[in-house]
Amino acid sequence: MKRILVCVDASQRAPLVLTTAIDLARRLDAKLRLFRVVGLPPEIPSEFYSVSPNKIPEFLLEKAKNDLEELSRDVPPELLDGLFTQIGSPWDAICSTAHVQDVDLVVLGSHGYGALDRVLGTTAAKVVNHIDRSVLIVRPKGAGPK
Repeated sequence: MKRILVCVDASQRAPLVLTTAIDLARRLDAKLRLFRVVGLPPEIPSEFYSVSPNKIPEFLLEKAKNDLEELSRDVPPELLDGLFTQIGSPWDAICSTAHVQDVDLVVLGSHGYGALDRVLGTTAAKVVNHIDRSVLIVRPKGAGPK
């Protein structure tokens, strides 16, 4: 495994996903490609309301890119192989990006087990069920259904 797609979002779990991916990359002598998908409408920041409608996608991508740049400061430079952002359905964007970039492994976090997640399915579950490569799901110890 030489290329790992690390999928992060704006949640508190992102640093754990990144730390896990860094550890794995070191062990495998692999490179990390950090990826953030901006889904609409859940990730609309408060600054959004001051932006003209035709600038919204650009604004959201810029914010996601800034978030990734901030998070990437924890990645040793020799392991970092790029930062990528996209607007879309998270699970679909992750699957297509993994294919287009021909990564060997996708690393992403697991969000939760709320009632809505059980009905609609989580992003992680959809990725696992639709992707054509290996996936590592990162979750904090003790996390799981209650």
